[in-house]
Amino acid sequence: MKKEYIVVRIEGSTDGAPYVVVSLSSSKEFKEQNSTPMSPFGSGVMGFTNMDDMIKGLNKMMAGGMGAMGGGITSIKLDMHEYKELNLSVGDKVYLEITRAESLGI
Repeated sequence: MKKEYIVVRIEGSTDGAPYVVVSLSSSKEFKEQNSTPMSPFGSGVMGFTNMDDMIKGLNKMMAGGMGAMGGGITSIKLDMHEYKELNLSVGDKVYLEITRAESLGI
C-alpha cells in the first residue's frame, strides 16, 4: 500500500536526543483543510455561515475528523541521519509505502 502525504510540521526532540518528529497529513485532508474558510477566532474555533454547514461540521467533528485540531495526522520519528538524508521541509509531498514481510515458516 502506498499513500501520499504532505509534511505539515517538523519538531526536534524535547529531551535533546538526536531525532526529529515529522508530522504528515494525507494530501486529501490537507486540501480539504485549506479549502475551508478560516475562522477569525483562531484555528480551534469552527466558523459557520448557515445551519447546514454547522451540522456538517459537527458530524465531521463527532466522527473524529477534526483536521487542524489533531485528527488525521501521522507522525514519524526519524534519527538525524535519516532526516538529513531525506532533506525534508514543511510543505513537501512524500509517499509512505507499507508492505507486509513474507514469512518463510522458520
